[in-house]
Amino acid sequence: MKSYTSAIILFVIIGLFSCTVIRQGEVGVKRRLGKIDPQYVEQGPKGYNIFTTTILKVPTRTMNIEVKPDLPSKEGLTIRSEISILYRIKPEAAPKIVQEIGLNYESEVILPVFRSSSADITAKFLAKDMHSGERAQIENAVRRQMSEILEPRGFIIDNVLLKTIRLPEGLARTIEEKLQAEQDAQRMEFVKEREKRDAERKIIEAEGKKEIARIQAEGEKNAAIIQAEARKRMTEIEAEGKANAMRIEADATRRANDTINKTLTPQVLKLRQIEAFRALSNSNNSKLVITDGKTPFLTLPDKF
Repeated sequence: MKSYTSAIILFVIIGLFSCTVIRQGEVGVKRRLGKIDPQYVEQGPKGYNIFTTTILKVPTRTMNIEVKPDLPSKEGLTIRSEISILYRIKPEAAPKIVQEIGLNYESEVILPVFRSSSADITAKFLAKDMHSGERAQIENAVRRQMSEILEPRGFIIDNVLLKTIRLPEGLARTIEEKLQAEQDAQRMEFVKEREKRDAERKIIEAEGKKEIARIQAEGEKNAAIIQAEARKRMTEIEAEGKANAMRIEADATRRANDTINKTLTPQVLKLRQIEAFRALSNSNNSKLVITDGKTPFLTLPDKF
């Protein structure tokens, strides 16, 4: 009974040790009796014979190597730097990498290729270029040169980042002074441009005020002309009104006279004569009446 229990325990232990789990971001490489299986093992739980087989885990996610190399410059200076190398392994190339290089591929292949490539590239640039806008160009050039060497072997170089560049103290001070001078020049240019814009704005404002004054003067002039024309027109209308009134009055008088003349018949005139004689006869004043029997002529004596 004890031997049976021991066998079960041994079997469980062997089962536990003969199983492994390949996690996300890595692949497995089988090594059976010292030989590498060309097919990589995918993610998930995998069983194997612990007496003949070993499963090596190789990361395929992006890895970061930070190095602090001394880089040469075109003028022969030594530039201290801090650089990150971002790389990853092609899953299908993992068995080949383990077969040809081993698991120490960072120190065996990637770092030596980086040191050579970075030295070749930075030696073509001046030290000040590493501290300016040429940094991105240097990063891309190093990455391309590393990719040409490492990609055929199964490595993908995602990026090379120049994180820190430490120039020699004297050169750094010179560059800082130059940058300061350039900033001062840019600042003066900005001030000059601002003053120019202010002057242009003042000129525009002055021209605007001048134009407004001209428009106001022209408006006042036009208003005076309009008022004068209005007064003239009112005078003309008043004169025309008076003339029309006089014409109407004269026409009314004429029509009245015409009406009166039409009513003065011989009988009316005879009656008027009789009334005149009667009025004269009733007057207390001395009068001389000369008449032809039809129309009276009145004369007053010189003395009463």
